[in-house]
Amino acid sequence: MSSILKLVGAKVRDIRKQKGWSQELLGEKAGLHFSYIGGLERGEKNITLINLQKVATALDVQVQDFFTYSKETKKIDKEPIVQETLELLLKLDRSDLKKIKTIIKEFL
Repeated sequence: MSSILKLVGAKVRDIRKQKGWSQELLGEKAGLHFSYIGGLERGEKNITLINLQKVATALDVQVQDFFTYSKETKKIDKEPIVQETLELLLKLDRSDLKKIKTIIKEFL
């Protein structure tokens, strides 16, 4: 999977969740099936520009908003458990981080 698909999908998910919408509701408002929205958010769908515009219109955002990401870890806007985990990981040295990465890859 392309990282751009994952990044755009994650951005769609973040905006949808900020509005408190389900995938079903977003799909309904955008004229797309909810399973398509799920695939988009997981980075599994190579969305067309037309469908991207439909999603943007439904969410009341600009298309370019899907391409704005922060690479700074302090700006990650996720659930508290993600932030807590990140803080723990940042305290580890490089060799321990490599071990954790291997464990996570095996787990997922």
